[in-house]
Amino acid sequence: MLLMDLNEQVDKDFGRARRRGWLRRLVLRLRGEPASHDTPIPFDDVRRSQLAYNRVRKGIRVVDLEKIVGSVGRRRDFDRYFMPLRAAAGERWKRVDLAFYRDKVLPPVSLYKLGNAYFVLDGNHRVSVARYHGVPAVEADVTEFWPTRVESRDARRAAGSETRAA
Repeated sequence: MLLMDLNEQVDKDFGRARRRGWLRRLVLRLRGEPASHDTPIPFDDVRRSQLAYNRVRKGIRVVDLEKIVGSVGRRRDFDRYFMPLRAAAGERWKRVDLAFYRDKVLPPVSLYKLGNAYFVLDGNHRVSVARYHGVPAVEADVTEFWPTRVESRDARRAAGSETRAA
């Protein structure tokens, strides 16, 4: 039986996680798909397209990792499955991985919710390590965004013009 130092283990984990990300990207290229299909969905683009500017803090929740589809920042550091793509993410990723092995309690990640999808505001490395280890869910501080209701504004305008005409 080979025993490995925890520091060696986290180095090995980071290398594997990074290879997973790059192999997925290589497969996409071989299929002729653009690499942008393998990056986390950018929150700002989705929010603008849905006119979701209203928000309410929901507090601490347990969120299924499968529902986390994008990021507010760090879009180029991780792939769609939050595997690290850059060596620069290594030190922080390894510290989170080491905490995982030592069963240390880390603060909840911060997520934005839009519809049924979640986007990482803070905690990309924690989400990445959890996904790498197959953890099904994470604790998160959730803020939910609501789309602006265009139809209700139009209805109010129509109602306002009817009252003026009367």
